[in-house]
Amino acid sequence: MSASHKLNLHFNYSISLTVLSQHHPLSLFFFSISCPALTSLTSLSLFRKPFDGGKRTMDHGSQQPQTHQMPGPFPGFAGPQGPYPGQHPSLLRLDEVQREIATLGPQVCTYSGLQNDREYKRLERDLTRLLLEVDKVDTEGRPELQAARKRAAGEVEGLLRYLEGNATHPSRLAIEELTQEVQNLLNEGVVEPFRQGQAQDAFEISEELVEAVQDVAMRMAQVKTGGSVPLRKARYKALTRICAVQEILEGRVRTHTLALPLSDETHEAVQRINEIMAQVSGARCQEVALLMGLSGRDSCAHLARILTELLVELDALDVSSNAAVRNYRKQVVEEINGLLKHLDLEGEGEDTRRYDLAQNDSIREIEAVRGRVSVLREELLRHGATGQGTELQGLLTHLDQVDTGRNPCIREARRRAVLEVQALINFLDLWEALGRRNPGSEEPPPHAAVWRVLASLCDLQAQVLGFDGKRADKSYMLLEELLTKQLLALDAVDPQGDPGTKTARKQAVKHAQNILSYLDMKTDEWEY
Repeated sequence: MSASHKLNLHFNYSISLTVLSQHHPLSLFFFSISCPALTSLTSLSLFRKPFDGGKRTMDHGSQQPQTHQMPGPFPGFAGPQGPYPGQHPSLLRLDEVQREIATLGPQVCTYSGLQNDREYKRLERDLTRLLLEVDKVDTEGRPELQAARKRAAGEVEGLLRYLEGNATHPSRLAIEELTQEVQNLLNEGVVEPFRQGQAQDAFEISEELVEAVQDVAMRMAQVKTGGSVPLRKARYKALTRICAVQEILEGRVRTHTLALPLSDETHEAVQRINEIMAQVSGARCQEVALLMGLSGRDSCAHLARILTELLVELDALDVSSNAAVRNYRKQVVEEINGLLKHLDLEGEGEDTRRYDLAQNDSIREIEAVRGRVSVLREELLRHGATGQGTELQGLLTHLDQVDTGRNPCIREARRRAVLEVQALINFLDLWEALGRRNPGSEEPPPHAAVWRVLASLCDLQAQVLGFDGKRADKSYMLLEELLTKQLLALDAVDPQGDPGTKTARKQAVKHAQNILSYLDMKTDEWEY
């Protein structure tokens, strides 16, 4: 290997991977670039085996063929066809392919789009070209060349499978479906009326539209990614845009309560502020269209320039003599700034720290609470109630104060942590209620039947709290079946007109349903 070639191999990629499924052997790559001292001059393949240009032979129980040195500064390669100055041409070509793989690998393993995207087609075209280049390499029947070519072809094929697998993954398709659902809602409720020449102030953005967008955002947050980098990126990018649109819509709903615009007679600058306010209303619709991919002509950068120019013009207006006009201008400026902060989402999600919420401070705070809940749960199941209720209430208060940053994934994480705390509190309450129970001789039989079911539910809830398996486990299916039977038993109770029994049965049904929901949540494999 020549000195210049060794120097080219000095800038190495360090690659680690895990297995997603039997259909996608290259599940997840984490690429980091390093520039170490000149101590290791061997490049690594994607499978963490040293790629030595194919010099190693296949293990057939024979020794590696002897090579002969050629005169001069370069080592020679001796084969059946005779010596070659420097490396074998086939090895050189495979080495070039390996370098191209190292360049395309990070792009493939962080691609979060769909099959019909331009970037997908480019990556697929480049990988297919590499595969054809590898296939053209002449091995001359030599085992070491065949092994090197096979290894390079396997890595390219693995990247192709990984690229296709993520672009067609059910979770990726679910993200796209939810995105299209929001696009349809906004196109019908905001964008189309604006394009038809209807002024933004002429119609109201209903609270129903805001709630519908919020519902989609929550469903998007619950899409499972399995820890896949491309899927996490796709979900994060879609969520940031939906949440931005949601905030814009909520801001518009709030402005309906403001006494804007002012009369032109109030101040000479009011007319221009009113005109700018009308432009801001149009910009709001344009921004919604841009964020949700409903505008093919404009760009976020162009709209940002327009809004910035409006800010400059507002700043130049002399309104020092009138407090009402100054307040009016201030509100218009706040409207513009509220729109500007959402126009930098073009590269949102490219930074790992953004879409990897495990590094988020709020998530860490939530996880700390969950860790304490696990300790209290173990204490409760092993030693019984020993005053955990007060601490659990404090943990609920702590979770309520966690800043979610309007991120649906963080809100979902907090919601789940709250449910874990509430499950323990409900279990403690039922345990204590059963311990205090002292039925009299005149207790109606239906009421006693409800309490018998509650006692069974308490035992089952203890098992659910300690369950740590999957939905495919027999223990899960058994718990689900037993809880369903308790619901059927409650349904069979006839209150016979007794209001106390009717109320008790209703509460017991709700308690059983909560246990089933908690069991379902524990096993749905959701992640940040």
